[in-house]
Amino acid sequence: MGRHPGFVLGLLLTGLLGLTALISLIWTPYAYDAISVAERMQGPSAAHWLGTDQFGRDIATRLMVGARNSISVGVVAVSIGLVAGGLLGLLAAARGGWVDELVARGSDVVFAFPAIVSAILITALLGPGAVNAIIAIGIFNIPVFARVTRGAALQVWGMEYARAGLAIGKSGLGVTRDHVLPNILSVLIVQATIQFAVAILAEAALAYLGLGTQPPAPSWGRMLFDAQTLMSIDPKLAILPGLAIALAVLGLNLLGDGLRDILDPRLRTEPVG
Repeated sequence: MGRHPGFVLGLLLTGLLGLTALISLIWTPYAYDAISVAERMQGPSAAHWLGTDQFGRDIATRLMVGARNSISVGVVAVSIGLVAGGLLGLLAAARGGWVDELVARGSDVVFAFPAIVSAILITALLGPGAVNAIIAIGIFNIPVFARVTRGAALQVWGMEYARAGLAIGKSGLGVTRDHVLPNILSVLIVQATIQFAVAILAEAALAYLGLGTQPPAPSWGRMLFDAQTLMSIDPKLAILPGLAIALAVLGLNLLGDGLRDILDPRLRTEPVG
């Protein structure tokens, strides 16, 4: 790990995000929706570590619960994309022909629309809310994982051991299970880490636009939206959730890059001397 400082930093930042979310499940300084007009717009203090917002709600509490909501959306949305997209990619690589062409062209059609635009369209049709935001982000993740899985699986299918499996009578499913999937797991893990960061950004964007997590439930994106008219009065209301989003995405991207370097032998370099 000493050879991968970016991976270590990413692991620390991601671990801090996860730890914050776990702690918020069992303890927060205050209830996230507790309003106290008498304590509104206060600075950091012993009672409120990061101060309070325009409604007197504890900012530290809302950031902690917001981390939990972001992770929940990311985990479920990425899982939807990984399972559905992975299966489609494996099927396309194993069957080839019109199945492969259909998966490839279908992915191209979805990629023609930016992720956020697609998510906005889906949530506008389904209605605002955390569940619909998860569905929207998950649907976009499907072609991402389908394309990555298909490309990696086709490389394995071109190897001699995969063709030997067919030659000795294994079915396409058997070769996929025994040879293809184990050899592309590292690729899928790295891609899942990267898409996790994308999901957090997408959830924040949807919440900012009023299409994601709905008040009074905390969301980093919604906190940014609420703070935009108060920037000149109390900048920390925007700086703190913005910093939380930036650190979470940075940590996951560094973690993904580090995992790619560690898990992909082609990217490893031996030290000189």
